[in-house]
Amino acid sequence: METSKIFIGYIIYLPIAITLTYFVSKTLFKNGKAFMIDIFKGKDNIAIATNRLFEVGFYLLNIGWALLILKIDSHRFNNTYQNLIEILSFKIGGFSIYLGLMLFLNMYLFFRGRKKSKLTTSIAPIA
Repeated sequence: METSKIFIGYIIYLPIAITLTYFVSKTLFKNGKAFMIDIFKGKDNIAIATNRLFEVGFYLLNIGWALLILKIDSHRFNNTYQNLIEILSFKIGGFSIYLGLMLFLNMYLFFRGRKKSKLTTSIAPIA
């Protein structure tokens, strides 16, 4: 019986973690495209390709982390649905905080890239 409740936990956790990752990724990189185009000074092909590479890396990091924290420790599992919900809320909450941190890290990188792009434009010698 204990194993089946742990399996139910996995069946609940994985779709939520993957859906959260997908939602955050699509939102971030749909809006990040404008930053990339600005950073690469209108070179759309390079900007879009770089944005897609960042997106793939985002998926790999976040889905990889979601899978790493997947395990429900059977020694600490009390075989109750209340315990299952508490474990899932802890895992999903922690993963959501992690996704938020990754979102802000990517936004920081976008803003930093934009700032450096503007700085090199203003320092460039006038021909």
